[in-house]
Amino acid sequence: MANLAFSPVARRRHLPLASGEALILAGLCVYALALSVLPLGRLLLEAFRPGENGLVFGTFFDVWNSRAAPRALGNTFIASLGATCISVVVGALAAGIVRLADLRGREIIAFLFLLPMLIPPQISALAWIELTGSTSPILRLVGLAPPPGRTNPLYSMPGIIWVMGLEHAPLVMLSMLSALRGIPRDLIDAARVGGARAGHILGRIVLPLALPGLMAGAALAFVSAIGNFGVPALLGIPGRVTVLTTLIYQRLNGFGPSVLPEVASLALVLVLLAVAGLVLRGLVMGRRGFSVDRTGSELEPFPTGRWRPIFELAAWMFALTIAVLPLLALVSSALVPALGVELSWATLSLENFEFVLGGSGMISRAFANSFVLAGAAALATAAVAMLLGYLVVVRRNPVARVIDRIADAPYAVPGTVLALGVIIVFLPPLPVLGFSIYGSMAIILAAYLARFLPLSLRPVIATLETLDPALDEAGRVVGAGMPRRLVGIAVPLVLPAALAGGLLVFMTAVNELTLSALLWSTGTETLGVVVFFLQYEGNSPAASALASVVVAVTITMAALLEFLARRFAPGASLLRG
Repeated sequence: MANLAFSPVARRRHLPLASGEALILAGLCVYALALSVLPLGRLLLEAFRPGENGLVFGTFFDVWNSRAAPRALGNTFIASLGATCISVVVGALAAGIVRLADLRGREIIAFLFLLPMLIPPQISALAWIELTGSTSPILRLVGLAPPPGRTNPLYSMPGIIWVMGLEHAPLVMLSMLSALRGIPRDLIDAARVGGARAGHILGRIVLPLALPGLMAGAALAFVSAIGNFGVPALLGIPGRVTVLTTLIYQRLNGFGPSVLPEVASLALVLVLLAVAGLVLRGLVMGRRGFSVDRTGSELEPFPTGRWRPIFELAAWMFALTIAVLPLLALVSSALVPALGVELSWATLSLENFEFVLGGSGMISRAFANSFVLAGAAALATAAVAMLLGYLVVVRRNPVARVIDRIADAPYAVPGTVLALGVIIVFLPPLPVLGFSIYGSMAIILAAYLARFLPLSLRPVIATLETLDPALDEAGRVVGAGMPRRLVGIAVPLVLPAALAGGLLVFMTAVNELTLSALLWSTGTETLGVVVFFLQYEGNSPAASALASVVVAVTITMAALLEFLARRFAPGASLLRG
């Protein structure tokens, strides 16, 4: 029996098992290499190409010796830092309302605070444009609308800061909620027994313990603001405020692939800024001045007593103002037949919705393209996530762990950077095949597969880490090979988490603009691109109607995702931080 493992029969039986795992690992390596490593690596090489005079790094220095690049960098810093300040204030207040006060309907309020993050940035910008413009039906009701002909005040640096700050505030809220949930109730109870009042407890205990979460959320908000394209595009281009993302778009849109080395030099600085923000977040999360026992019960909300109705009214007004009023203005602007027409019972019209839902070939094509691309990305990333997650968590494969780390890179860098890297790699004809996928839906899908894999992978890994490793060991003992254990044991257990992650990918990809804005061509328009160009061409009512439909779809999918996550995959939950 001892020599059975070395017999020819045993070797023949183990060989296909090992080759099965090796084959899956090889496929994952190709996935990571082609979609993550090559695009970002080639981008770096393009940025450091010699200039026309032959000097090393000449292209990089030529770009940054111009006037436009430093000005865009300064605007990027100002906009990102200002937006981060807004995000910190709004996100901290939202987390305090949701977690620290015993208000009724807190989960609904939390969902309202989360809405700006769920809605695509270009639609958030469009909604605020309609709310603050001279034709705003809501401001007209209270006599606060700007006079006709005056430029919308959001077409400015303060406007960009305000909208981006609100959009990224949920990142701060979720990060701080996670920190607040880790504060043990026993600590608060001990302070109360000692005679400490609520204000003292909040200032001396709760806030210091939640501060790392607040700072980590601020770093995430800063990184997100650096890479934001939708808000600066809709507000900054009309207002002549150029940031790095819009400068890259304008250069590439105006001159085509011939300026790839120049825009790669711009994108490299975006990467450095994003890396600096992520490093800062890691330092904040890794350095805590003190430790507490977090094994006890979670922190209970503080009682508000007879002041609760006032706190509830303030919380609802706050949430409705930043989340719902812009959407109401968006829908209202879609119900007028033309730009500049005041909304009334006499002018109420559904023509724009009829145009959006069936009257335009371009919009119909955009719906089909977006749903096909988002569906393909969701299915593919869910499948890859199950394979990679199994090898990382269950098999503890070192190569798979490296791929897991690589998979985070395309999501961590700004989307504009990834899109440029994908263009550089896939613009030439593909090896062996001999044709290029540039200008087709395939290049957009390649960018989606790279960008959104972490959204599927994290819930799957979180679920696998909760499973008993004895299940896989038992399958191995009875002679089941790795593919059979994967299909028969792991996949059924993590399938709900993979579905929740896939739905999150679908919800994000169907509304995506940053990647598509640089990768689309005639016939491959997506919903994000069409909303952007309808507004850019001055057809605000049609843009608002399409955006309203997209928001309805997004909210529906978010509700479905939350239901699946709460039941099957807490790692994908939107409201549990």
